[in-house]
Amino acid sequence: MNRSKPPIFLFLISILLLHAPAVAAQSQMTPGTLPLMLERLVATPAVSGYEKQLGEEISGQLKAFHPVTDNLGDVVVTIGSGAPRRLIVTPIDEPGFVVSEITADGYLRVQRLPQGGLPPIYNEMYSAQPVKIGTANGKWIDGVVAGLSVHLLPGRTNPPSAGDIENIYVDIGATSAEEVRKAGVDVLDPIAINRRLMKLSDAEMAGASVGDRFGAAAVLEVLGTIDPAKVKGTLTVAFVVQQRTGARGLQRVLTKTQADEMIYVGRLLPGGPIPQMENLHHAPRREPGNGVLVGVEKTDGELTGFDAELKQLADANKIPLGSDYSASVFPRTYLALPELPAKWAHVGIATSWTDTPAEEIATRDLEALKQLLSAYAGVPRMSGSGSAFGGGSDAAAVGAPGKPPTTLQILAPLVEVYGVSNNEGPVRELVKSLLPKWAKPETDDAGNLILHLGTEPEGSKAPRILVVAHMDEIGFGVKSISKDGRLEVEWRGGGELGFFAGHPALVHLANGGDLDAIMELPNGWDTSAFKWPPESSDTALRVDVGARTPEEVAKLGIKVGDTITIPKAYRPLIGTRANGRAFDDRVGDTALISAVWALGGPLKDRDVTFVWSTGEELGLVGAAKLAKRLADDGHEPDYVFAVDTFVSSDSPIESKRFGDAAVGKGFVIRAVDNSNIVRSDLVEKVIKLARAGQISVQYGVTGGGNDGSAFVRYGSVDVALGWALRYSHSPAEVVDTRDVDSLARIITAIARSW
Repeated sequence: MNRSKPPIFLFLISILLLHAPAVAAQSQMTPGTLPLMLERLVATPAVSGYEKQLGEEISGQLKAFHPVTDNLGDVVVTIGSGAPRRLIVTPIDEPGFVVSEITADGYLRVQRLPQGGLPPIYNEMYSAQPVKIGTANGKWIDGVVAGLSVHLLPGRTNPPSAGDIENIYVDIGATSAEEVRKAGVDVLDPIAINRRLMKLSDAEMAGASVGDRFGAAAVLEVLGTIDPAKVKGTLTVAFVVQQRTGARGLQRVLTKTQADEMIYVGRLLPGGPIPQMENLHHAPRREPGNGVLVGVEKTDGELTGFDAELKQLADANKIPLGSDYSASVFPRTYLALPELPAKWAHVGIATSWTDTPAEEIATRDLEALKQLLSAYAGVPRMSGSGSAFGGGSDAAAVGAPGKPPTTLQILAPLVEVYGVSNNEGPVRELVKSLLPKWAKPETDDAGNLILHLGTEPEGSKAPRILVVAHMDEIGFGVKSISKDGRLEVEWRGGGELGFFAGHPALVHLANGGDLDAIMELPNGWDTSAFKWPPESSDTALRVDVGARTPEEVAKLGIKVGDTITIPKAYRPLIGTRANGRAFDDRVGDTALISAVWALGGPLKDRDVTFVWSTGEELGLVGAAKLAKRLADDGHEPDYVFAVDTFVSSDSPIESKRFGDAAVGKGFVIRAVDNSNIVRSDLVEKVIKLARAGQISVQYGVTGGGNDGSAFVRYGSVDVALGWALRYSHSPAEVVDTRDVDSLARIITAIARSW
């Protein structure tokens, strides 16, 4: 996987364009590309009632069959004529949200589709996550869901619940309702979580909407191998919409189509509570890897009728097929339901972590489903092919040109490189490559990158200045490998578990490679009584990489000590704002690099050192080692300017009691945080310097600590600087690049004249 890759959504779109075949003999598809087909379908969000774009994608794939799209959005293909009249139906919609209100200050409020029938944790899975908003012109723009910043939580007795839809706000970078509408976003636009299909080893696939699209992927693959002239009788295939919100598409197709038999291909469905069994509900129980499953409401008997016929067909073709519980494909309604064909069956495959962004299926189950449908449709069984996932080549970091790079040219690649605490090497190498050629930094034994910008001359009264920003980001480390092949991991740095568990993940190998994974949810996640375990609990945090034994894990190259993060990308929002995980502290790193370029070369008669430090999230590790070494050598700095996040309450779900600095209003003096208090006269001095240079400045009180506090015990004065950041330590972090520019400018001014 690329260490420097484009935003996920653009990457998936490029895959679609790259692999879209020209014209095949019988259809627009190439057989044997089932994982790629699923990837295509997952790439396009299709919230219930908003399936048009995905329907057009499917219709385009079926061009040779002359598909018909009805006024509801169902895509229907009819092949052959006469009896028998067979019908294959598969839904294509997914749960999500629609914009229900645009606030005066530019946030989107939402309503969920569907309103019920989802796990109690569903809303929380969107908290502090990147999302896509579909506009009327067919474009999808980036946004994030607001999340609580962990640094601002201490002291709050009743923080807002992420599960309450009243607390869901979508941030697209706008500052007013007018800006929202200028961006093309309006009330009723759909909202879906950002997604990519994850390939776990060669065994599993996972990601948002996987359980809603596996049926369509299998059916499309079958159609890609059909010779219409050899189809017996009439075969009607329907890709139906709004299954989640009333099964309206299914009801339409059944009303309009006369069929002797039907196969409904889709996820197995949970039912209501089990009588006299407290907190237990009817639900599918089989795990991925069990082959094709026939959904039945009574699981204690043999298959009968059409279900038994499918079992015989599967056995004859050596396709694994069993049964599991599934509720009706129709919701409760006050209207009379259409009649089902005399012979019909609900066919699907097992899913894990159902209806979460980490929903998972087994690759071999999907292949078995395709083979069963092929046998049913009369298509000769075809051998599976190798994985169709696109790889992408690792792009080496491009060295900075002679011309100073822009903020975006520095910040974007820094955000997209991974560097969990104690594994900052890739970040350090990228920082070095982004510096001008005249800059010759050194690496100390703690991994800190140190650049001396001037040496104090003999007898000089110029203060000794050190400016520091940290390179590491929060994540997880592999602490053990369990007997079932799961990785047991521990925090590296602090965070909110709900922002990471139940979502896609990446394992970063010691050799530099990355592997797809998912972070599993704690036990009880799908019950109404579930509560997230605190960071201090001994609850095991587990990661699934598709292996089922320690030996399989070893074959993947995973070892204890490897690190894990959530996939990330730099995503521009409206105007000068952007989203990207690990702005903390890649913004600080960027500001130092930009300042080095602005300084133009070594400083005369100044003793200034810039440091990109390690292990800050683990307790200022790199800074503490450097502070001690400098003090031991008699070179402790007079002033340390620690450049780190000002965790901001500039969010609709935060208390404005503290952390009250606005995004986009300039750099911030961290006058008070958990590790340091800046003297008032020095706050005034920074403000004066900023105003002299016409640099936007703010100051205030926030949470968290900073690297500069490690130097205080040795006689240094810590003057902490930062920038306002929304939703800290989460995948939804939002920054304004104007603040990054102002931060770089004040650092430049301090280096020259403090």
